[in-house]
Amino acid sequence: MTHRQRRFGASRSVLTFLAALGTLAGGALVGAAPADAAPGWTRLATGVHYEQFDISAAAGPAHAHVLRVNLREPRVRVELLYPGAVAARATVSRLATAQGALAGVNGDFFNISETQHPGVEATGASVGPAIARGRVLKAAVPGGQRFGPALPPGTTTKDVFGVGTDRRARLDDLALDGSVRTPEAELPLGGLNQYALPVGSVGAFTSDWGAVSRVRATCGTDTDRAAPCSTDTHEVTVRDGKVVATADTPGRGPIAGGTTVLVGREAGARQLRKLPVGSTVTVRHRLVAATAGTPYRFALGGYPVLENGRPLPGLDDTTSAVRTAVGIADGGRRLYLLALDGAPGYRGGLTISEVAATMRTLGSVDAFSLDGGGSTTMAARTPGSAAVAALNHPSGGAERPVPNGIGVFSTG
Repeated sequence: MTHRQRRFGASRSVLTFLAALGTLAGGALVGAAPADAAPGWTRLATGVHYEQFDISAAAGPAHAHVLRVNLREPRVRVELLYPGAVAARATVSRLATAQGALAGVNGDFFNISETQHPGVEATGASVGPAIARGRVLKAAVPGGQRFGPALPPGTTTKDVFGVGTDRRARLDDLALDGSVRTPEAELPLGGLNQYALPVGSVGAFTSDWGAVSRVRATCGTDTDRAAPCSTDTHEVTVRDGKVVATADTPGRGPIAGGTTVLVGREAGARQLRKLPVGSTVTVRHRLVAATAGTPYRFALGGYPVLENGRPLPGLDDTTSAVRTAVGIADGGRRLYLLALDGAPGYRGGLTISEVAATMRTLGSVDAFSLDGGGSTTMAARTPGSAAVAALNHPSGGAERPVPNGIGVFSTG
């Protein structure tokens, strides 16, 4: 029995609602469906197909855009879309174009605003862990610091959707394991390239963070995102195992390769003040998966809504919105990427329980909710077009810049 089975297996109830997939709204994007695709599916590349359809939902009709991705096809892969830094954003179509992806959807929830902390810069960084091409980019913020709807019971900001080096997709959670070793002590590492650090901790920022100010990392608490910023902070810059600079206030600007900036708040700040320039410091960090399996090629945050074919208990069934989700089938070898349309006639969207039911109807055994609302975007390079463009209508009228997404790549 896996970690996730222990967590959810005994208590969940089966939803009686089952989303009714309606008839196709309009024809295929270009031409007729190929012989190897189900009726209604349009082939974008070998192993990648697109479909759109209506869903009869509690808030009225919703319109779904779906990509079906066959990971058994050796010419197809999925990777993390991101703009080259954790604290940065770009539209899905721009990210896909820049990285050469065939298609993609938006990803994790993120630090979109800072109205509670006047003068503090919103970082644009995502909530959960992120791995790109096997490289660990960041860890998860404390639960009380997340942006987005309330999490289902039993889930955390550490939950991820990912694909291993074995090309199989799975749901998991990734926890930070790290330390800061000084001449006097070995301190636990509380964060890695995060927009929020646990109270009393020390966090590490690397060249993957970007140029955005690190002050936001010391604002709020583990349970209250709107709590004031800490007045007890300290920062040290470590290069080649030595402290080369210190400051009482977290700084900003690019971090050079091979350099780590340590930011401490409260008890963490007091520990860092013991490290003058020239001190020897060793920083270690990694993400540890809760379930056994091959290392992750890529992973990003969100939260599970369907596991082992059953909706999670306590899924919201009252709040409807435009949504993005990813489903897993065929033992992790097939994906369904879902993005709802944000056009005015469909803006009612789905509840999270309806998302779980829809993903199950598509054939998913496991499913994972991603950021929604104005972030929901599906973009692709359709047959006959050289450009990647949005397939759905984003609810804000234009694509919203996002920190990351799921990119579908094909050499076919």
